[in-house]
Amino acid sequence: MSILLHLIILLPILGAFAILLGAPARATSVGVAVFNLLGVLAIVCGYDQGASGFQFTSSIPVVADWDLKYFIGVDGLGLTMLLLTAIVTLAAIWLTPKVDKNEGQFYACLLFVAGGAFGAFASLDLFFFYAFHELALIPTFLLIGIWGTGERQAIAWKITIYLAVGSFILLIGLIGLYHLAPPDQRTFDIVKLQSLAAQKLLSTQHANSVYLFLLAGFGILISLFPFHSWAPQAYASAPTPLAMLHAGVLKKFGLYGLLRVALPLLPEPAKHWANLLLILLAGNIIYVGLATIGQKRLDLTLGYSSVMHMGYIFLGLAAMNTIGLNGAALLMFAHGLSIAALFALTGHIRQQTGGTLAYSELGGLARVAPFLGLTFGFATFASIGLPGFANFASEVMVFFGAYGSQPAGHCPYSYKVATVLALWGVVISAVYMLRAYRAVFMGETGKRWAGFQDIVPSLRWPVMMLLGVLLVAGFFPQLFLNLLAHSVTAFLSVPK
Repeated sequence: MSILLHLIILLPILGAFAILLGAPARATSVGVAVFNLLGVLAIVCGYDQGASGFQFTSSIPVVADWDLKYFIGVDGLGLTMLLLTAIVTLAAIWLTPKVDKNEGQFYACLLFVAGGAFGAFASLDLFFFYAFHELALIPTFLLIGIWGTGERQAIAWKITIYLAVGSFILLIGLIGLYHLAPPDQRTFDIVKLQSLAAQKLLSTQHANSVYLFLLAGFGILISLFPFHSWAPQAYASAPTPLAMLHAGVLKKFGLYGLLRVALPLLPEPAKHWANLLLILLAGNIIYVGLATIGQKRLDLTLGYSSVMHMGYIFLGLAAMNTIGLNGAALLMFAHGLSIAALFALTGHIRQQTGGTLAYSELGGLARVAPFLGLTFGFATFASIGLPGFANFASEVMVFFGAYGSQPAGHCPYSYKVATVLALWGVVISAVYMLRAYRAVFMGETGKRWAGFQDIVPSLRWPVMMLLGVLLVAGFFPQLFLNLLAHSVTAFLSVPK
């Protein structure tokens, strides 16, 4: 299985180079995406849920003096994120419309983004964990700047500057984490760092500062308030496949990093800065949620919505208990699928309307495109947390975990206040998503859209796949919680 894991990571990158050298772009990309999804499913079937620790590990030494190596493996959390990446990648590539210019470069960029995500989620070495994420940033800039819409070049520079600053701050934090270990035990190996943390050898006087750098770096990449303004415009301008991949998958890198690196290795600093995180996540939920209500375009509504929902996941992480962390991990998976489905359907609307996504110009599309209206309705219900979808199950766990968490610092009611605000966020999200659905799909169909075409049958199955997995995880969340169980236990087993 470790060989299969190597292939899953490297095949998108090799496929991208093959396309740049002349291989058929779409056929190669679809083939890579199908292979990776089947490969991840094979690893899921072969994964021993009763065993703790990482499985299917493999390492290749790179710099012995620094204990730097190409080290990969998966636990339940990593495997869940690989499954999310594989599903969204296949859907995004399959739903890619005809590319008018530089088709090969377009698909190569998509595969580089996917390869970076696969590599980051499977890496057990801090250097490669960071490097794989950086691999995805350059094609993100190119995809928006060349194939995006609106003020694409200005927005491409904005997202690049924001993410570059976040990556630089994160790099400082990772270097600081490396230097927290005793000089003779310094390593980039995440497994060895976990062992050092269990022995409290990372609990130095600089640990609080290192955690703050990690929180700020990961936070910017996640669009944590107030460093969120890059995300809505970027998703609104990005080509549909990139919006699906970035909002659905790549943004989860920062959340995954907090779960994999910051929280388990530095639990005491995480508690020290918990109140700060609670304040910032409240900004994501309330401030950004209210800003979302004021949007007048569907793409911007979805962009702001994606930022807002990060606040719920942060709340689960801040809870630092079993139910909260399980909820956060499952919500990462659920949000990735639901936002990818929403951007996929919005991309079809943009294509059919010639780029028009303003609420004032749309309406009544459900009459001429019933499949589009039905599936967008399902994705809307998933986004606002309707029972039956994975979003509902995960948000309930986040709320219970946060409300029952131990008070942080000198604010005995901080978690309870944050949970109550988050519950108001559910109302806010219902308002803006149902408003968006009414504006786009309900009412009379304008003469302008009389020729609007529904999604053709050959493009329907990727959307149904995304929604189907959401329903399976919603009705049977234990399937995923069993997969996550030992990962969350490991996060909480470090002595506090």
